[in-house]
Amino acid sequence: MKVLVIGKGGREHVLCWSFAKSPNVKEVIALPGSDGISSVARCVDIAEDAHEEIVSLVKKELVDLVVIGPEAPLVAGLGDRLTEEGIRVFGPSQQAARVEGSKEFAKEMMRKYDIPTGEYDVFDSLTDAKAYVENKGTPIVIKADGLAAGKGVVVAMNEEQAMEALEQMLDEKHFGEAGSRVVIEEYLEGEECSLMAFVNGETVIPMVPAQDHKRAYDGDRGPNTGGMGAYSPVPHISNQVIREAETQIVRKMAYALKQENSLFTGVLYAGLMITKDGPKVIEFNARFGDPEAQVVLPRLLTPLDEVIFSVLKNQEMEVEWSEEAVMGVVLASEGYPGPYENGVPVNEHLLSEAAGPFFHAGTKKTADGWITAGGRVGIVTSMNTSLLKAQQAIYSVLEQDPSEGLFYRSDIGSRAISASYAGASSPDKKQ
Repeated sequence: MKVLVIGKGGREHVLCWSFAKSPNVKEVIALPGSDGISSVARCVDIAEDAHEEIVSLVKKELVDLVVIGPEAPLVAGLGDRLTEEGIRVFGPSQQAARVEGSKEFAKEMMRKYDIPTGEYDVFDSLTDAKAYVENKGTPIVIKADGLAAGKGVVVAMNEEQAMEALEQMLDEKHFGEAGSRVVIEEYLEGEECSLMAFVNGETVIPMVPAQDHKRAYDGDRGPNTGGMGAYSPVPHISNQVIREAETQIVRKMAYALKQENSLFTGVLYAGLMITKDGPKVIEFNARFGDPEAQVVLPRLLTPLDEVIFSVLKNQEMEVEWSEEAVMGVVLASEGYPGPYENGVPVNEHLLSEAAGPFFHAGTKKTADGWITAGGRVGIVTSMNTSLLKAQQAIYSVLEQDPSEGLFYRSDIGSRAISASYAGASSPDKKQ
């Protein structure tokens, strides 16, 4: 079998890595891929938005399965174009991808199908949006309606922060067209959790849960990012709560999309807040989370291609997961998620995989070694018998010889470890 993965980041690296391990997969192609991904896949330099070139390549290479990693090509309709040509693709249609591409659409679906989420309203007028915030008070959450690479969300703890965010989105157009409408929603309190599932219509195969760390700095301070680290399992969230989220949120949204003639095929990601009233949705994504994929897929014992083909055939197979814990800490360029410099040398020690696989995101290989080529440079991971041991292995690598011009959070997983976990095995071997 030949598999093509669309994308070039850390998520796509772990996808290629997972397919390369499968006894069923003869070759993995990444498009456009990266220098880091080239260790596990053949990279072809074609842009993600070059739909006709991609179709031609897939036909020429006789590819058996195309997996689309990032959200942008999904929202742009790449899945539709491939499907038109009779190509087997794992990734939603443009219409179904609206569950991520438009916060307003996702919220409307949740309201209509009684999927638990925070109260909200939608605005394109700065004056009306400000009046709403003044009436509701803070804390409050402000989101750009469209895609903003995980950075279009502001958790405003006071009115000044809220007004600044509204002005940046609606007046100053910091996110372009994506921020021309905003969703203002209730601030939810509780424990965050990411729950992904392989989906085809109403066929749903849930993955093990993970927890992401969105804020840039220790103690959950600073601006939102695409994610600064993650771990799986999430021991302080019970299996009962996870099952409730699977039933009342993930399966309900899969059903809702099918009912609205937007049948979803691909990975449906639910970003959750576990509140005192149960799990509620923060956001839906139409693809693997990044960095959640880098800590969930290494736990997958069933070959990834077998799971995908099973769901494409509408068969809910039993998937086996490792009992071990996986943690990942993102290495980022100084300044991220704001402006940053590329071309900063990356110490080879950080890429040595002494703790576990290093999944490249924004790196480039030169004659003199590796340099940065993005905001999130990569993620150092470790798979171990406990989150504590995984955390110790990662930070022993990061703390030995830090590179100038890079930073990372030093508290990934600490809250979970101190709260309820110090060496017990995972309770969620099978889903």
